[in-house]
Amino acid sequence: MAASGPRSSVRGALCRLLLTLVVFSFTCEACKMVTFNIPSKLEADKMVGRVNLKECLGSADLIQSSDPDFRVLDDGSVYTASAVEFDEKRSFTISLSDTKKQTQKEIPVLLEHQKKVLGKRHPKETVLRRSKRRWAPIPCSMQENSLGPFPLLLQQVQSDAAQNYTIFYSISGRGVDQEPLNLFFIEKDTGNLYCTRPVDREEYDVFDLIAYASTADGYSADLPLPLPIRVEDENDNHPIFTEAVYNFEVPESSRIGTTVGVVCATDRDEPDTMHTRLKYSILEQMPRSPGLFSVHPSTGVITTVSPYLNREVVDKYSLIMKVQDMDGQFFGLMSTATCIITVKDSNDHIPTFRQNAYEASVEENTVNVEILRMPVEDKDLIHTANWRANFTILKGNENGYFKISTDKETNEGVLCVVKPLNYEENRQVILEIGVSNEAPFTRDVALRMTTMSRALVTVHVRDQNEGPECTPAAQYVRIKENSAVGTKINGYKAYDPETRSSKGLRYKKLRDPKEWIIIEELSGSITTSKILDREAMTPRNDLYNITVLAIDQDGRSCTGTLVVNLEDVNDNPPEIPQNDLVICKPKMGYTDISAVDHDEPIHGAPFYFSLANTSPEINKIWTLTKLNDTAARLSYRKNAAFQEYNVPITVKDRAGQSTTKTLRVNLCDCVYPSQCRATSRSADVILGKWAILAILLGVALLSCVLLTLVCGVVGVRNKKHFPEDLAQQNLIISNTEAPGNDKVCSGNEFMIQTVNNSSQGFCGTVGSRVKNGGQEAIEMTKGGHQTLESSCGAGHHHTLDSCRGGHVETDNCRYTCSEWYNYTQSRLGEDPIRGHTG
Repeated sequence: MAASGPRSSVRGALCRLLLTLVVFSFTCEACKMVTFNIPSKLEADKMVGRVNLKECLGSADLIQSSDPDFRVLDDGSVYTASAVEFDEKRSFTISLSDTKKQTQKEIPVLLEHQKKVLGKRHPKETVLRRSKRRWAPIPCSMQENSLGPFPLLLQQVQSDAAQNYTIFYSISGRGVDQEPLNLFFIEKDTGNLYCTRPVDREEYDVFDLIAYASTADGYSADLPLPLPIRVEDENDNHPIFTEAVYNFEVPESSRIGTTVGVVCATDRDEPDTMHTRLKYSILEQMPRSPGLFSVHPSTGVITTVSPYLNREVVDKYSLIMKVQDMDGQFFGLMSTATCIITVKDSNDHIPTFRQNAYEASVEENTVNVEILRMPVEDKDLIHTANWRANFTILKGNENGYFKISTDKETNEGVLCVVKPLNYEENRQVILEIGVSNEAPFTRDVALRMTTMSRALVTVHVRDQNEGPECTPAAQYVRIKENSAVGTKINGYKAYDPETRSSKGLRYKKLRDPKEWIIIEELSGSITTSKILDREAMTPRNDLYNITVLAIDQDGRSCTGTLVVNLEDVNDNPPEIPQNDLVICKPKMGYTDISAVDHDEPIHGAPFYFSLANTSPEINKIWTLTKLNDTAARLSYRKNAAFQEYNVPITVKDRAGQSTTKTLRVNLCDCVYPSQCRATSRSADVILGKWAILAILLGVALLSCVLLTLVCGVVGVRNKKHFPEDLAQQNLIISNTEAPGNDKVCSGNEFMIQTVNNSSQGFCGTVGSRVKNGGQEAIEMTKGGHQTLESSCGAGHHHTLDSCRGGHVETDNCRYTCSEWYNYTQSRLGEDPIRGHTG
């Protein structure tokens, strides 16, 4: 096919140069051979055809070609990897692999020349053999937004086969049978291609149509011809900013060239043409003067062109930005946007005092009071670190009387007194105050000016009628201990701060722990009322504190401390704290003795130990040697016997004060001294007076019990005689010892009265008595082995008969044994016949 028109010669040449053959692809069943009809020569990256890979192996994840001149895509498209040229046929295989299932399949591919069938012919007609047959793929374009008239002829398509056959033309593609539908059509007989309506390039920039030439009986006279129709751009779109309003910030006092922000615009026209070559500019700045900003014409970057951005003058700028295509030529399309630039505050203004000098006053002895407020001015943005002030006292506050702080709301400096001032010492104080900001100053400002404003503050101290002052709070005096009662020395002195005098003040004693002194009320001098003993203070100290109250005529007062420094006197000899010592012989050859002195060290050690006026025996056994300044070693000689020794030892201090103490030294046969001490404690048990009294009371109580028992036996209402028959009753004496030399009727024996309370009685050993730590007693039982008669006749017992014939008085021994029997029988209230019953 060929195209004809006003530029037919040029197009004919282009057709001959750009003739391209397109390959039709045929698919076959999976894993069966696929045949493609292609020309004998193919350029690189040309599509050969498409194979349906899913029908063969749908899960294939690896696709390979056995011929390196061809490559296969995932969708089955076969492309040439390089330029290919062959004679009639060529074959290769496509390998499909599923690596997960370990399966593999192959698709054979056969490439051969296309067999052409020309148009309808007579059966007897000889078929013409043409060596070359070609289309005319003429480049075609149309103007965007064309005004017609429509339908608009674009070009004519012709095939060379039309010289011998009747050819019919048709087209397909986007704009024909695809959206937008019916935009193009071709005349069937002539091949004239028409456009039916205007086209917007921004919607469709090119239409890839395919033209077909076929004979009347349906045979293709030529291969399909690609027919691209390009829509030529028209500058019909304005450039548009990406934002209608841009907001940027820039610090004040920024240097020239500081980037403020970037504006950007887009244009829908064809890229890389004059229609989309944009140029930026600033149409207007508000406020208008001076011009502080510029914009790069190509990039849209906005920068500063002046260092005089001052927020305190203008804090916000508005720029009208313009963008125009056609590289900014007057006929180019344009649009605008607004750019708001806010100037951020920088600390470029220092706070300044409204005055250079201030005055304030305060009463003395007043603390925690506000005396002055110092306002400052700062042009920076309020309630920011660039505006908030920091105040500092630079000079005059060396003693720390004042403090200055910042009021967060008003930004004023608040000067306060935090330590009481004394009118008599400082009637006027001059302070130098400095102020700066919380935020540091910008570098340029710091170079141009000082960063701190200063002011002087004169503080006048007002006098106050004060009470007495006890200054210093502690005053010292010295007194020797053991000073005589009535010793007088100077005492505590207070003064009136107004007159600096002690006149008119009275003194009283508030605290005197030992009641050692008396204070004279008008002068404050002190007099000792007792002998002062340094060693009597607890804890032991050289300083004795007395609290004194000073009162003026108006009753105002102050308190102070009079510290009495007691000077030590050597009035205490050294002492040996030990009393009893134990030395285990022969394991221990000595023992150490130490001494202490309650006086000052100057009156104490070194101590001198010696044996004091001892007997020759002590000197032969014991020796004393110096161990150190406060101790000595007491040693014994080998021939010393085991016993307790009383060893007198004299100890003397450096000033000659001495004392003698007798130590009880136990030279003991032991291993450890504790063993000897335990034995000594058990052997030295001595009854005290209370223990003896308790024993006597116990003996008396026991005697009373026994006497009560006997009296109960003899106290009968009617007189009863002893029965003569003694055969059934026995008096058995048990728990007795052999007869002694004591009298039968001793002090421990008792008298039994008769029933008629006569003065006659009898005596016997039926009581109890103490002899050699033991006791003798009688037991009256029934049925004993020894009768009363035998008892009376026995020489080794104190019987009633022996009482009658003994050496005692007969007044006390008148009753016979039979009488005793009759009496006891009646008292026991028992029948002789039942004598052996329990």
